[in-house]
Amino acid sequence: MLIPHDTRIALETVVNLVNTAPESDAGDGLADIATLYGFAERHRISGVGDLGEKDLRAVHDVRSKFAEIFAAPDARTAADLVNGLVAAAGTTPQLTNHDGYDWHVHYFAPDASIADHLAADCGMALAFIVVAGEQERLRRCEAPDCRDAFVDLSRNRSRRYCSSRTCGNRLHVAAYRARRREAAG
Repeated sequence: MLIPHDTRIALETVVNLVNTAPESDAGDGLADIATLYGFAERHRISGVGDLGEKDLRAVHDVRSKFAEIFAAPDARTAADLVNGLVAAAGTTPQLTNHDGYDWHVHYFAPDASIADHLAADCGMALAFIVVAGEQERLRRCEAPDCRDAFVDLSRNRSRRYCSSRTCGNRLHVAAYRARRREAAG
């Protein structure tokens, strides 16, 4: 599956946004304005400006809607969710080249809020996945103690864990040790 650079960046951003949700013992990864600024900086979200509580609540709402898209049981449901999210953001597609990147499309208006920026750009990245018939690539980690979101970009759609280094390796080592105990016992 060929994914343009800007779409890949938006997919990474949406995954990281969904994974800030307080679904684990780690708590909310976007608990306050400072963490929202940090998220925007790490993901190089342009034109952020001054952020307030209203922005934080709006980003939490967008994050919840993205989580619903990852949990969608079928492409029709995912498409309806994406359509609603992108429409509410008031998309304004524009060609742009900045920060060393060649021409690409921004789907948000230049003065858009951070929530609308995320909803439009990341929503369109998810739309491309659904349009390509690849909605099943939007997954949750199969590690019982994780459940982080990820986009399976493997060639054969076989990825099961958010990270093969952490969750995947931990479960493989546990299975190996269980087999060893069983063989020894």
